[in-house]
Amino acid sequence: MQIQPYVFFDGRCEDALRFYADTLGAEVLFKMQYKDAPPETNRPADPKSDDKVMHASVRIGESIVMMSDDCMSPQVIHSGFSLSVTADSLAEGEKLFNALAEGGKVNMPWQATFWSKGFGMLTDQFGVHWMVTIPDGA
Repeated sequence: MQIQPYVFFDGRCEDALRFYADTLGAEVLFKMQYKDAPPETNRPADPKSDDKVMHASVRIGESIVMMSDDCMSPQVIHSGFSLSVTADSLAEGEKLFNALAEGGKVNMPWQATFWSKGFGMLTDQFGVHWMVTIPDGA
């Protein structure tokens, strides 16, 4: 069994895919736009949605994260969860933290804590909450 996060974006999934490729080395494994769905499916009637992302599977490190523009919902809100990234070193953790924080909001600055030599929390420019840490002893 696997648990894979599915993150929705309010019409900015393409931007998010590029941002996560640049900051996290994300690799798009599969991407489908709404216009690619068969006409008999329950897709949005608004032609402006045709080029939006209906579904994408993205590899980030060893994990798969799924993403979509979610043109079926009136509003996307990211609440009650964070995506957690464990970097291999203190320097890599700080670099990832700073890159993800660009254009977003730092909720807890990158710093040493009693459980890790490097940890920080942020909300990125797409409203997704992140925690970045390094493993104990790194």
